[in-house]
Amino acid sequence: MKTGTVNLPLHGGKAPAWLFSRMSKLSRQILLLMSSEYGPEGILSRISDPHWFQALGCVLGFDWHSSGVTTTVCGALKEASKGIERHTGLYVAGGKGGTSRKTPAEIEAVQEKTGNDLSFLVYSSRMSAKVDNNALQDGYQLYHHSFFFTPDGKYWAVVQQGMNEINRMARRYHWYSAKVTDFVCEPHAAVCCDEKTYAVNLIDKKSETARKTITGLAAQKPSLTIKDFDKVSDFMQKHAAGPASGSIIYPARHHIYTSDINKKRFEKILISTYEKKPKNFERFLGTVGVGPKTVRALAMISELIYGVKYSIDDPARFSFAHGGKDGIPYPVDKKNYDGSIEILKKALSCCGIDREEKIKALKRLADFYK
Repeated sequence: MKTGTVNLPLHGGKAPAWLFSRMSKLSRQILLLMSSEYGPEGILSRISDPHWFQALGCVLGFDWHSSGVTTTVCGALKEASKGIERHTGLYVAGGKGGTSRKTPAEIEAVQEKTGNDLSFLVYSSRMSAKVDNNALQDGYQLYHHSFFFTPDGKYWAVVQQGMNEINRMARRYHWYSAKVTDFVCEPHAAVCCDEKTYAVNLIDKKSETARKTITGLAAQKPSLTIKDFDKVSDFMQKHAAGPASGSIIYPARHHIYTSDINKKRFEKILISTYEKKPKNFERFLGTVGVGPKTVRALAMISELIYGVKYSIDDPARFSFAHGGKDGIPYPVDKKNYDGSIEILKKALSCCGIDREEKIKALKRLADFYK
């Protein structure tokens, strides 16, 4: 089960101040009502559901197809939650760009305030970003990371988004703690995306042997791994089709050339992993300095030298809104979809905003449903 990947076209600009203030006001009322109805864990489970999140964005005033729905809705929820945490049992950290890097400090600030040990939440935040940037390499560079959590650290959710500068699309990833049994084996709760592509998918169940092989390569003497790397480089050069086409005859799954990897930098990282000798792929992935190129280089060695393949399946399971009437990219999940609508209808009907705002919000929700 996966929680969320969403492909969205990128749009310029930002939400005007008058709209954002209304989004925050409406978000506050929805959070207060939902906390009394479902508790903080109920809110988090719905934030991690792409159907519900997209519907919420429409209720708050954003178009269903706008990439800005991710950053602005998360921003509105963060602003709305300030000062009512004791009522909702919910905190929000992180955000877009540089703000995303403040997530650990914001979690630690709540830890200091509550006296609860939230160090695992800091780890969860960092690991979710590591996984979606390094272990799942689908061409989207993360630029937004929002972390939602309860003050006791029992429940948490992540909504993060990456950008592909080539196709000008954004992809959203959702996580929910109740569905994460293993950070490096299918940790998401749902994935929605209008387009599928080939990916270096080391979090697929089918990549288990590859994860073990990569971890073993990272823990052995760097000189041995570098020799294997040189063999891969020689193989690629010998099988080049020539300057006319620029193509290379080797498994297309890699999507990179060995020339993209700085050998000295790669060797330096291998020395670090050799000294630490990670016990599993999660420990390896969490090693300081290990980035996407290191992971891909070891994945290439794993396959081309040792014959251990990894998955190239894009983990997308849902379209970014609610499926298609023709069953493409997947049939509409009517039960889940209708449930999202009904929950928000109830929230809007009961929340403490004026009648005109309620009518407008309900109309946006109706338009989304249509």
